[in-house]
Amino acid sequence: MKNFIYLSIVGLLFISCSGGGDDPAPTPTPEVKNVAPTIPTLVTPTDNKLCVDNTVAFQWNTATDANKDAIVYQIQIAKDNTFSQIVKTAESSTAAQTIALEKNTAYYWRIKATDSKGLSSDYSATYKFYTSGDAIVNHLPFSPEIVEPAINTVLNTTTVALKWNATDVDATDVLTYDVYFGTSNPPTDKIKENATSKTLDVQLELAKEYFWKVVVKDNKGGETVGQVWKFKTN
Repeated sequence: MKNFIYLSIVGLLFISCSGGGDDPAPTPTPEVKNVAPTIPTLVTPTDNKLCVDNTVAFQWNTATDANKDAIVYQIQIAKDNTFSQIVKTAESSTAAQTIALEKNTAYYWRIKATDSKGLSSDYSATYKFYTSGDAIVNHLPFSPEIVEPAINTVLNTTTVALKWNATDVDATDVLTYDVYFGTSNPPTDKIKENATSKTLDVQLELAKEYFWKVVVKDNKGGETVGQVWKFKTN
């Protein structure tokens, strides 16, 4: 009888120490999602700047990264505003870079930020500037910029106003425009010559794809041919 009581007590102690079941599973640590850095903002050269020297000191405001990742900046410099003629691509861990470029040349530049995990921001806005030359009398106008209709727009109309913008670092220059428009790419029909307005109404046909470009000219013999833009009609 004593042996039975002793074995019963030992059994109860064993059950009590075992906890009566398995320990609960640990709570998993939530995965931290990587977020792209913010888009850098350009500082110098400022937009439309006529630079004093062709060794250009580029500066921009730093991007931020929500994950506190290290950031590297990529700077692109091109001779056209679509960056199809890139002349320099460089990387920097700081918000500044000095780059030697050609004299008396129009350039366009932009920046993007990439974190240490390979995730990148969008490119910044594009700024344009002109490097100075030796005894330069005239600077070519910058490439014209599209206003409307936006590239690849689909229109449900038989008329549209083509609109663009153009600038020149020579503030006293008078700009005029030749407009090429048609269904061939590139357009070869010059529908307006020496226009002083930066808008032009054109007639359209339905179910067509149209292409257009603008040549901007100053009153000192300089001219810059713009890129080809396109849109469609239903």
